[in-house]
Amino acid sequence: MSTTAQARLDAAVLQESDATTGRLERLFSRLFMGLVYPQIWEDPVVDMTALQIAPGDNIVCIASGSCNMMSYLTAGPTSVTAVDLSPAHVALGRLKLAAARSLPDHAAFFQFFACADMASNRALYQRYIRHELDAETRAFWETRQPFHRRISLFERGFYRHGLLGRFLGAVHLVARIGGVDFTPLLAARSMEDQQAFFDQKIAPLFDMWLVRKLAGFRAALFGLGIPPAQYDKLAEDGGGDVLPVLRERVRKLMCDFPIRENYFAWQAFARCYDPAPDGALPPYLQAQNFERLRRAADQGQIVNRSLTDYLQGARARSKHGYVLLDAQDWMNDVQLNALWAEITRTAAPGARVIFRTGGSHDILPGRLRPELLNQWAYDVEGSAQGTAQDRSAIYGAFHIYRRKG
Repeated sequence: MSTTAQARLDAAVLQESDATTGRLERLFSRLFMGLVYPQIWEDPVVDMTALQIAPGDNIVCIASGSCNMMSYLTAGPTSVTAVDLSPAHVALGRLKLAAARSLPDHAAFFQFFACADMASNRALYQRYIRHELDAETRAFWETRQPFHRRISLFERGFYRHGLLGRFLGAVHLVARIGGVDFTPLLAARSMEDQQAFFDQKIAPLFDMWLVRKLAGFRAALFGLGIPPAQYDKLAEDGGGDVLPVLRERVRKLMCDFPIRENYFAWQAFARCYDPAPDGALPPYLQAQNFERLRRAADQGQIVNRSLTDYLQGARARSKHGYVLLDAQDWMNDVQLNALWAEITRTAAPGARVIFRTGGSHDILPGRLRPELLNQWAYDVEGSAQGTAQDRSAIYGAFHIYRRKG
């Protein structure tokens, strides 16, 4: 699978570039073969509001860390199919589905995926989960790395691993160098306190020579899953400088939502979920959703393919929701039009497509062929609401299109 998966990733990432950019794209493609996102970095609550998932709906999404797929299942659609070019993300999604089917109760499921740092998680895997996995996925998690088997990540703080986990570790190192302790932020009881913390402790970090120097390297954001093409779009929003864009995105993550309600902020600044009994969690980890998730787990599947490839085998007018994450930021015009040709063919009347962009502007006008774009209506109000409400805060905008007819 690895050779085929690498070829698919190369096709998605490698553009017609100068030599330096080409080298960076190849490096990014190799890194993406491993685990990038232990947790998806898009807000599934915003997604579910936009998709308006109903019984009978067939949803297609890009998996990433699969928190989205699992959360959509709690809404009771007929099916959720997730695709991903990273074999590691596919293995993670299949692990989550198997765990939902096999673990005895929410407490065990919560321990395994919300805590993800307990020695007893190995026993849960051995007793319940591994027998529910296909042979390929079981081999992935039980393969021995230089110092441990992959499944042991769930004993050692899963969310500290992957490219994103290591990137956040580097962020904490820079914060310590700048004398920042995030404890007061996590204990804040008002958004005014959160804003004051940002103004006094975080904003000055963006003036540090080290931060300015690092931000100038396009490879510095690989840990956020941002390839060179998307880095350039971020820089465009900052007038050629990515630093003011990053500063505003961090400010939004830190200040625009109550800290107790934003699990993305907890993952960024505490590197875990809020341990309080009423702490914020993704929908699939919430106790009240567990039985619905267990019943719906068989309606989910995840495959190691591109979304365009998958849709080519789907029936016309059979899909009701599409979740593209920020994948279009990676695409050239040929890839973008090929994807939307399949989306348009397979979309039922009224189907919704949602996606995010690194920059603040919708990327479809002027790039998508008019005969495709004219079959879709852009939801201006819903897109603006989704942009404002997305707690992950790292994207420039959230977008919704609805199929006409």
